[in-house]
Amino acid sequence: MSHHQHSLLASGDHKLRFNVECSATGEDTDSLVDQATSEESFPWTSVILPFVFPALGGLLFGYDIGATSGATISLQSPELSGTTWFSFSAVQLGLVVSGSLYGALLGSLLVYPTADFLGRRRELIIAAGLYLLGGFITASAPGLGVLLVGRLLYGLGIGMAMHGAPLYIAETCPSQIRGTLISLKELFIVLGILLGYFVGSFQINAVGGWRYMFGLSAPVALLMGIGMWSLPSSPRWLLLRAVQGKAPLQECKEKAILALSKLRGRPLGDKFSEKEIERNLSSLKSSYADEESEGSFLEVFQGSSLKAFIIGGGLVLFQQITGQPSVLYYAGSILQTAGFSAAADATRVSVVIGVFKFLMTSVAVLKVDDLGRRPLLIGGVSGIVVSLLLLSAYYKFLGAFPIVAVAALLLYVGCYQISFGPISWLMVSEIFPLRTRGKGISLAVLTNFGSNALVTFAFSPLKEFLGAENLFLVFGAIAVVALLFAIFVVPETKGLSLEEIESKILK
Repeated sequence: MSHHQHSLLASGDHKLRFNVECSATGEDTDSLVDQATSEESFPWTSVILPFVFPALGGLLFGYDIGATSGATISLQSPELSGTTWFSFSAVQLGLVVSGSLYGALLGSLLVYPTADFLGRRRELIIAAGLYLLGGFITASAPGLGVLLVGRLLYGLGIGMAMHGAPLYIAETCPSQIRGTLISLKELFIVLGILLGYFVGSFQINAVGGWRYMFGLSAPVALLMGIGMWSLPSSPRWLLLRAVQGKAPLQECKEKAILALSKLRGRPLGDKFSEKEIERNLSSLKSSYADEESEGSFLEVFQGSSLKAFIIGGGLVLFQQITGQPSVLYYAGSILQTAGFSAAADATRVSVVIGVFKFLMTSVAVLKVDDLGRRPLLIGGVSGIVVSLLLLSAYYKFLGAFPIVAVAALLLYVGCYQISFGPISWLMVSEIFPLRTRGKGISLAVLTNFGSNALVTFAFSPLKEFLGAENLFLVFGAIAVVALLFAIFVVPETKGLSLEEIESKILK
């Protein structure tokens, strides 16, 4: 493998050296700078904010999932909705629940041509503004039409945040902890779901409680926007703009050095950051020397990029069409039919499920680099198959045992969180080649939200048409196909650098 391949995209995966001191001087500094190009030293405190503020975009996505579960119960209650338009048809309910997902789908379409121009930082600032506006409009909606507009705007924020956050984190964090941090973003999504379930449980008996459930996203969105405003642009994005001839080289290089210095908590323009930026710039120039400035749309569907899209796109597709949106968005409703008839009872059990989801995600994040991607994925999807068959059996002939429904939901949540949950997005962030990475991730996000919106919208009408027992049986059959996909198609990327994944797996 050539020198420039090893330095692409955060310069590979090397072990962390904590004994490199930024305060060294003279000849020691020069030797340490050379060493730092391959073994980067950083204070952990410098990693927190560049991770947390983008990850709030994931938390707000998760919050919408959790809050919607309780809000749909509140909105449809003659006593609790506080409105005269509480009586929804199955289609109207599907639009309310999936409205943010259609917005996310539109958002992921919009970022495809604009993300490289905007940059990761500005993309996330815009996402925070859309979250804020959408949450406020939804919470104050005087009728169904305005409510759906608010849901759509909030969803636009989701689409932009779920594209920009993994890119910003991957491009700004030290390479040694890239996989862990991208997996941790999933934990923030789950934390958001748990927060949404908790707020739903707290507000479920309040008249107009759904307004608080949706509206409490606004202050978090404001915090995200202020936080992203305070962070620098991605150094790698700045260098790419220069190499692609879209901005002055010297200006971009200087900005990238200052950005990296700030991100690592070093003095502005320090020699370590300057050396690292020079090295990355050299590798990018070498990579782009004989090629177009960036991969085209069609290139994502050719050669190694197509193989990457089949793997990454397949994972995010199966994580949705195995019923995940339905189980999460309709958890409260499912629990009501399972014997927890009171709205408060259903939302409290939803909180228990949310806590379990959070704990299982924590386990997955801690173990994904030890056990590898494939064992967790295959084991987790196997459990999803069992849980969906149990849900089908409950609705078919085990209705006298509501504990079966709760156990099936917990099994589904636990298995999803050690498989599809963290691993799908981790694989998406790892698997695409450098040239088509931005567009490849855009298409994966589009696939994710397109299938998510479709499944979420279709669940309520299909449940009426097929019956819950048959619908969960269909999800179970799809999960069997997903299991075969995980066994025969998905590779193991544990321990491989991004460059090794491209050269060994995709070629």
